[in-house]
Amino acid sequence: MTFSHPFMLTGIDGVQPAGTYTVETDEELVDGLSFPVYRRVATVILLPVRAGGTTLAQAATIDPLDLERAEQADAATP
Repeated sequence: MTFSHPFMLTGIDGVQPAGTYTVETDEELVDGLSFPVYRRVATVILLPVRAGGTTLAQAATIDPLDLERAEQADAATP
């Protein structure tokens, strides 16, 4: 996912810089149905570590609706 402008997400400290982010969605198969149905278990965004950190990225669990709102706000910003 690419953001053209800095953005914020609930549960993540501070403003995240514009850029491209990896977003992963974990799902599990719902048993007992005659056709495959998956339920979202978690949505995770990989955030770059600030200068001076010892790792390359940090994974943060986020609300997919909050991510959608941030994406819509980014698209609406001139």
